Amino acid sequence: MQPDMVSKVKNHPKYRELIAKRTVFSWILTLIMCSIYYGFILLVAFDKEFLKTPIASGSIITIGIPLGVVVILSAFLLTGIYTWRANGTFDDLTREIKKDVQ
Repeated sequence: MQPDMVSKVKNHPKYRELIAKRTVFSWILTLIMCSIYYGFILLVAFDKEFLKTPIASGSIITIGIPLGVVVILSAFLLTGIYTWRANGTFDDLTREIKKDVQ
């Protein structure tokens, strides 16, 4: 890309909007994922008895197993949410910027 094109893109108001929206959204999803993950780790560290509790009487499956699965699935879900937003809002803004700059 040519230097004048780069400066046009960087100075475009929709580029600033794109960067701001993407940054805020990424941080929100990061905080959600970190909260889920570290919440689970804190449970492992400080409340093992809760995690060892069977999900039903006589069951060999404990509460910790479904909670661990929820941690893993939440990562996939949050990735899907980001991808959905990136393919919609963020790509729309990118197309508008490209159209305006060319």
